[in-house]
Amino acid sequence: MKRVLFTIVYVFAGLTLGLAQEFIVATYNIRYDADSDIGNRWKDRAPHLTQLIKFHGFDIFGTQEGLKHQIEAIKSDLPGFEYIGVGRDDGKAGGEHAAIFFDTQKFEAIKHGNFWLSENTEVPNKGWDAVLPRICTWGLFSDKRTGFQFFLFNTHFDHIGTEARKESANLIVRKAHELGHGIPMIITGDFNVDQHSESYQVLQNGGSVKDAYELAPSPYAPNGTFNGFDITRVSDSRIDHIFLSPPFRVVRYGILTDSYAGKLPADHFPVMAEVHY
Repeated sequence: MKRVLFTIVYVFAGLTLGLAQEFIVATYNIRYDADSDIGNRWKDRAPHLTQLIKFHGFDIFGTQEGLKHQIEAIKSDLPGFEYIGVGRDDGKAGGEHAAIFFDTQKFEAIKHGNFWLSENTEVPNKGWDAVLPRICTWGLFSDKRTGFQFFLFNTHFDHIGTEARKESANLIVRKAHELGHGIPMIITGDFNVDQHSESYQVLQNGGSVKDAYELAPSPYAPNGTFNGFDITRVSDSRIDHIFLSPPFRVVRYGILTDSYAGKLPADHFPVMAEVHY
């Protein structure tokens, strides 16, 4: 009897361990709190944005454009989540953040930091031909269930600087190798370029990471990722991406076009991927 009971427990533990080797990663440009967004103000759309995150079960996700009070509001509405990240204007609370949120029951942030997308990565500044300072937030995370470690880099590329976007792509991969060569990595963000651009190809064809869309067996992409708060806008242009290195496998990929009362929670659709390792 004891032997049978031990076998049952052993099999159950093995199944549990197998199920633990998966999580949902996402990227979401939440749109900064702008006075000009008449009819789409942050205070009105924020509850719908966090409900979307809860419903789809994001475990760890990168955000773009969030101001400090927006980031704090999301944290307040997501019990059990923490975030890492600083403002791009001063390296503290000033300006837009590229914050990473994570479920503290599932992940531990072993170490984390930030760097600017420029020739001088350590201080707030504009790089190359960028018109705004741009930042990348990174964390080395451990899956508490298995001990598996991975880097997550989250960023927002410049919307004007062509050279800045290309060099930013190279910089992030270089930084990943400097911080921990060989450690699996995920790169999330609003790259301000779609799948046909040169800076996208730097990442997609660089040998380190691949687009989750291309790795998914049956990607769900009913629209592009930028909507401009226009629910009727149709596109196949994906400017928000999730890139992954081995050993990650993508089981599901989706561009989430959820709406409420004919409105959208942000001017970008979030992108999510269920990954296994």
